[in-house]
Amino acid sequence: MSDSKPQPTSVELEILRIVWDLEPCLVRDIHTRLHQEKGTNYSTTVKMLSIMLVKGFITRDEKVSPHIYRSVLTRQKAGKRFLVDLIDKVYEGSATSLVLQALSGRKASIEEITAIRNLLDSMENRK
Repeated sequence: MSDSKPQPTSVELEILRIVWDLEPCLVRDIHTRLHQEKGTNYSTTVKMLSIMLVKGFITRDEKVSPHIYRSVLTRQKAGKRFLVDLIDKVYEGSATSLVLQALSGRKASIEEITAIRNLLDSMENRK
């Protein structure tokens, strides 16, 4: 079933990627990267961070000046939310269908195949 927590928008996900790379970070650090990548102005950066605070994606330490931002929504949690949503919406709840589609969609490297085999072996050993 789909997670009832909000999904980050594409812009929020871009900001999260920056925070994940830089954290802890200042609004100035986030804005510098956003401006380089998208030409975003400072007020837009501040507004987006404000929205993301309300949604619970990031935190802001207001005890220090300038404020320090950190992620609440980790890369792993975000990935899981998107996968659960994708499995529910596109593959009618079938993780198997998603995996088969992903594996047949492009040629996997030897390293990827080895990692998949190791994961399957460990899953079989847990039974």
